[in-house]
Amino acid sequence: MATPFKRSALTLLAASLAASALFSTGAHAEGKISIAQQFGIGYLILDVVRDQQLIEKHGKEQGLDIKVDWNSISGATAMNEALLTGALDVVSAGVPPMLTVWDRTKGKQNVKAIAALGSMPNYLLTNNPNIKTLKDFSDKDRIAVPAAGVGFQSRTLQIETAKEFGDAQYKKFDDISVSLPHPDATAALIAGGSEINSHFSSPPFQYQALQNPNVHKVLSSYDILGGQATFNVLYTTEKFHDENPKTYKAFYAALAEAEKIIKADKPAAAQAYIRVEQSKLPLALVEQIVKDPEIDFTVVPQRTFIYAEKLQELGVLKNKAGSWKDYFFDEAHEGAGS
Repeated sequence: MATPFKRSALTLLAASLAASALFSTGAHAEGKISIAQQFGIGYLILDVVRDQQLIEKHGKEQGLDIKVDWNSISGATAMNEALLTGALDVVSAGVPPMLTVWDRTKGKQNVKAIAALGSMPNYLLTNNPNIKTLKDFSDKDRIAVPAAGVGFQSRTLQIETAKEFGDAQYKKFDDISVSLPHPDATAALIAGGSEINSHFSSPPFQYQALQNPNVHKVLSSYDILGGQATFNVLYTTEKFHDENPKTYKAFYAALAEAEKIIKADKPAAAQAYIRVEQSKLPLALVEQIVKDPEIDFTVVPQRTFIYAEKLQELGVLKNKAGSWKDYFFDEAHEGAGS
């Protein structure tokens, strides 16, 4: 579990990254890339890229010695701020936060997605035995999410809430949502006795929580989206994409190779996750997650357009996307995305 020191250190990191950008001219020489990821096995593709030094490998094929700067930040808000200030080149978050920054920067920084990081379900969990469906939540309950109101889990919940209660009430559960990193929310859910009695979780945390007999699943993001759907994506600005063609190409090739490596040897990929994340999770549990048939570690986006359509209908997004290709850079268009 994350310690308070680690959380504060991450906050300081985000602040220092943003501050350093204020003194930057914005110039970016080919051969450098700074990347930020969040926590959880949803970032396995990046872990394999890092473990196998695949960006450096593909950079050499482009005639570049690429220097890669890896960062860990919790929450899409900090990610987006660091990206837009120029403190980071590439950030990662759920599909809705990416769409929000795509919408807000259209015609300006023109942020778009690079690639998906995989499709995996997120479970809404609770230790309240009286909650069986979404309609059973009351004002007394508290749902932990990484970024209340704006993150992947909150936006997914809003889409389901609009379906159940009508579009006008899509924010119905925002008032009982609390921003909390997944590790802390998981600890609270398992321990019980706190105001946090529910958690819209993600792998591997939902697997840990469900090992506790007092915790049960209320619904899955796959239930809401109608099947297998992208969880996290990587995204960057048009400036970085256009001004660093060789670095970008090497990065995209590294992601594609990492997907193949994971699918070819899932036990080895599980070991890479533990190494890179310095995870204390049992290897058997990580292997179980990587092998879960519900999960597909792929760079091809799946069902992302559902978010683009529904969030625009709800007024969250101002710009209407014609297809998923509107908010992904061209390199991703060759895949059978959605």
